[in-house]
Amino acid sequence: MLKNYTSSVPVAVTVGRIETTLSKSGITGIQKTYENGQLVALHFRGMLPNGKPVNIRLPANSKPIYDYLMKQIKKPLSSTPQRVAEQAQRTAWKLMQDWVEIQISLIEMQQAEFTEVFLPYIWDGEQTVYSRIKGSHFKALPGIEA
Repeated sequence: MLKNYTSSVPVAVTVGRIETTLSKSGITGIQKTYENGQLVALHFRGMLPNGKPVNIRLPANSKPIYDYLMKQIKKPLSSTPQRVAEQAQRTAWKLMQDWVEIQISLIEMQQAEFTEVFLPYIWDGEQTVYSRIKGSHFKALPGIEA
């Protein structure tokens, strides 16, 4: 089941809510990345437990949502792809808003640490920790053999 697939909240409003949630949690320096005029990721700085700053790249991937929604339409009109693309963007960012709010709540309630939650999204300027581990076929994980 796809959550938020009917969201009518504009992407800018949802992203503003994400930024507010993040800023209240102590992160700094929020930036946005666009591709083809579409917002694809937020970048911000957080702190590791040792007090060192770390960059985070938080993406919202609307393409799989677009594909899913288009498959649900039996007889698309010529305007359908554009409308679905806009809906996919709204849905992707709304899902990310929900995720961020939950993760920040876990951090605030001491159920998780900042690094524990955002580790996959730590960004070295080229790729995330998750992308690096995936690129090595997850060999860095315990129990995964070469």
